[in-house]
Amino acid sequence: MDFTYPVDLQFDCNRCGLCCGDTKQKTRHILLLEAEAKKIASHTSRLIPDFSGEIKDKLPYVYEMKKTSEGKCVYLKDNQCSIYPLRPLICMFYPFELKFDEKKGLHNFDFTLECPGINQGKVFHKKDFKKLFELAQGSL
Repeated sequence: MDFTYPVDLQFDCNRCGLCCGDTKQKTRHILLLEAEAKKIASHTSRLIPDFSGEIKDKLPYVYEMKKTSEGKCVYLKDNQCSIYPLRPLICMFYPFELKFDEKKGLHNFDFTLECPGINQGKVFHKKDFKKLFELAQGSL
């Protein structure tokens, strides 16, 4: 279980919804694993094509969440995730991202400064990143 992570980084989600849609600077891609899409479909009684489209070359992700005409996730309602307990792994991770460094043979956590919750709230420690890492390992 080898991974690197940002040390002494603070994060606190302020529920702004920025991660749930496009901005002027970025087009958001909310990617879904097949199991996540099936789970959402089952719990919402919707067909997978109703809320996502198939994608290629992004394995292990096979679907991308559809967006409203305003560029927001179809499950964002009143700036809140209406499927929060079912939200995809990529949403659970935001503003963090886990990448694999083939040269070093280990995973690396990175983060985006676009999130206003960065440098706010509690310090994320190794145990916090370990939970995210184990979540990712269990989902793949």
